[in-house]
Amino acid sequence: MPKALRRILGACLGMAVVGVVFVVVIESAVTACAKGRTHGVADVPERPVALVLGAQIYPDGTPSPFLKGRLDLAADLYEAGKVSVILVSGDNRQEHYNEPDGMRNYLIRKGIPASKVVADYAGFDTYDSCVRAKRIFGVDQLTVVTQEYHLPRAVATCTMVGVDSTGVGDVSVKRQSRTWYQGEVREWMANIKMVWDVGTRREPTLGPRETSVQEALES
Repeated sequence: MPKALRRILGACLGMAVVGVVFVVVIESAVTACAKGRTHGVADVPERPVALVLGAQIYPDGTPSPFLKGRLDLAADLYEAGKVSVILVSGDNRQEHYNEPDGMRNYLIRKGIPASKVVADYAGFDTYDSCVRAKRIFGVDQLTVVTQEYHLPRAVATCTMVGVDSTGVGDVSVKRQSRTWYQGEVREWMANIKMVWDVGTRREPTLGPRETSVQEALES
């Protein structure tokens, strides 16, 4: 093998090793930040608000299995008296795609009082949802609800933007092993984006302050 080619391959290998180490270090930091803050329904501390992060919803408004798992878990938290209000945060950028309304309608059909379910229509990703929970809805304490593999990043993100956060993770869709595994792999890159978002204090889509969560807590 020519020396030039060996040098190129060596440089590429070195960069790959550095990249892997970087990903592992960030994942370890995220896990450490969320340590002691993830729970099951039975032992999660009481918080005033559950923040349910959005996921795919079908054209007829039916939640996908992953989103349904999150919503069912949030309903369990409400019924167990662990939270008083559910804030559903998702994507509504397209005219005919509305995660928050679909999430809210699903919870109401499950028997959660409509006055206790608040919709955030600009939760375009985890970072946006956490920042908006604090800056738009005035939430200082919450329980994040998402899939188990996503939970450390979600809890760490909310914590790092100034929200006292715990989390509960859904495992009901873990049997969909391929999709679940793909989600776990995506978390490696998503952790890097989260560090960038938090470090640069990226400004999400904001808007006027809303009092809907406070009103729901007082109702």
